[in-house]
This record gives sequence, C-alpha cells and structure tokens, in this order.
Amino acid sequence: MTGIKLKIIGCCLALSVSLSGRSQSNAAVSPTKQAQKKIVFIAGPDSHGKGEHEHNGGSTLLAKALNDNVPGVNAIVVHNEWPKDSTVLGDADAIVLYMDGGGDHMALKHTAELDKLMRKGIGLVNLHFALEVPQGESGGRFLNWIGGYFEINWSVNPVWEANFASFPDHPVANGVKPFGVTDEWYYHMRFVDQMKNVTPILQALPPEATLNRPEGTHSNNPAVKDEVVNKKKMQVLAWTYDRPGGGRGFGFTGGHIHNNWQNDSFRRLVLNAIAWTAKVEIPQQGIPSITPTQSELNALTKRVN
Repeated sequence: MTGIKLKIIGCCLALSVSLSGRSQSNAAVSPTKQAQKKIVFIAGPDSHGKGEHEHNGGSTLLAKALNDNVPGVNAIVVHNEWPKDSTVLGDADAIVLYMDGGGDHMALKHTAELDKLMRKGIGLVNLHFALEVPQGESGGRFLNWIGGYFEINWSVNPVWEANFASFPDHPVANGVKPFGVTDEWYYHMRFVDQMKNVTPILQALPPEATLNRPEGTHSNNPAVKDEVVNKKKMQVLAWTYDRPGGGRGFGFTGGHIHNNWQNDSFRRLVLNAIAWTAKVEIPQQGIPSITPTQSELNALTKRVN
C-alpha cells in the first residue's frame, strides 16, 4: 500500500511540473518543490497584425522550451496583464517582460515594486518593445536594472536584416552559430555611462538605408546618423548586464516577428539569456530546443483572452 501511495504522489508531482509555464490565465502558479529556479514571463496583450508582437505566443513557446530542456527550472506565463497577485514575483529568480512599451508600458505602474525585486537580485529580461520606456525616472530605473533601454529621439526602430558572424566568450552565446534574421532590430540604444558592466552579445552595422526615414521620435536623428553613416560604429542589438550589488539583466531588441523563433540560434540565444539572468548554468552547447514547425507557431498566435 505504501508503494502505491508513493507512485500516486510521484505522478502528481510529475503532472504539476509538466503543466508549469502553460497556464492561460492570470492565476499565480506556485513552483513545485523540485524546481530550483523560477522564471516568470509577463506577456502583454498581443498587438499589431497577426504574426507580429505575439507576446503571449512567444512567451508560451520560450517557457515551454525552458521547462522541457532545463532541469530544475519552473517557467510560468502570466498572460495579457500584470500579475493580479504580485506574490508570484516575490520568489522568482528572473522576470521576463515581453509587451508593448512607451508611455503605455505595463511596468510603469509597478516600478517601485520592480525596484524592490531588483534589489533582491532577481534577474530581468526585456524583449523588443518592452525595452522602450520614457526618459527620466523610468529610463533611469531601467538603466539600473538592465543597463540600457530604447530612448525616443535617440534610438531607432527600422526593419532590416542583421547578420551576426561572431559572438563574445559569454555563457549567453554558448552554442549560438552565425546567423542572419530580418526583424525590427532597434539600435542606438541608451546605455549606462561607458557601457560599464554591459557585455554586447549581438552587434551589427546597420545599412545606411535603415536611416532613410525622416527625422522623428523613433525613425532618425542626427546622433544616430553620425554614428552609423559617418563613423560606421557597430550597434549593440542584444546585451547582458551585471547589476552592481547583484542581479543580472538582458536586453534583446529583436522579437517583433513571431516566425523568427524558428531560427535555432536566435531562439537559443534568448533561452540562454533568460536562464543566465536566473543564474542557471548554461551548457557549453547552449540550451537545446526543438525547432517549432510553422503550424506550431501559427497555433501560438491564437489570441489569449
């Protein structure tokens, strides 16, 4: 009889682990006792046309890949809004923000809460539009948390093909092979002074055609034109940040186009980075994951209500 009870308990634990990261509601999901690292994705409402800014589908894909391939990780997803129960973040090892940014950034109403979490050493990842926050207090906070952000009238957001031939000797780059991807790659980001504690992971020189648009808050400005057109300065499109006092951050300017998650190196780099911010040891070959089929990606673009 005791053996039967143990088998039942084991099955329940396995079922709990298998469902982690697949919740379609805003309910807080507690990590199992077996989980050593808890990663919480906060996915904003999907925006733009189908296949673009698929925050829910992208977060679901990444969380599942982490749960399936990284022992001891419990990745969960909060869909469409900030967690109603903020205690879900209190024991997290890393938080991933994948959402629209700017003046409507969901995190803006929760910066004090986030600051307390960051001071505890919790990792923070900002993907794509989640990197844009207003200048001033909000921009200053994100500089402290992840080392950089998208600043209007300074940073730009063209769609272009970026090619990456080499990578630094850093765990986030483990197993990443040279690749090229067309995305809305932001660049000329605002970074901490002298890039202190920032490690560029993805760098590329944007073609001059990316600055053909008229000057505007997101399109062009004299400073970015001088760097790219005149000085030919490589632009940082993804970076890690070792936060003074503890904690890690990661910024990734891609992630606009949902189908790009099919690119194995693109996906591996982001998985590595999320796990790294949670202080997970990254395998030498990087975090493995199955390449999603087009039908699987399409299924993830169904809007979550």
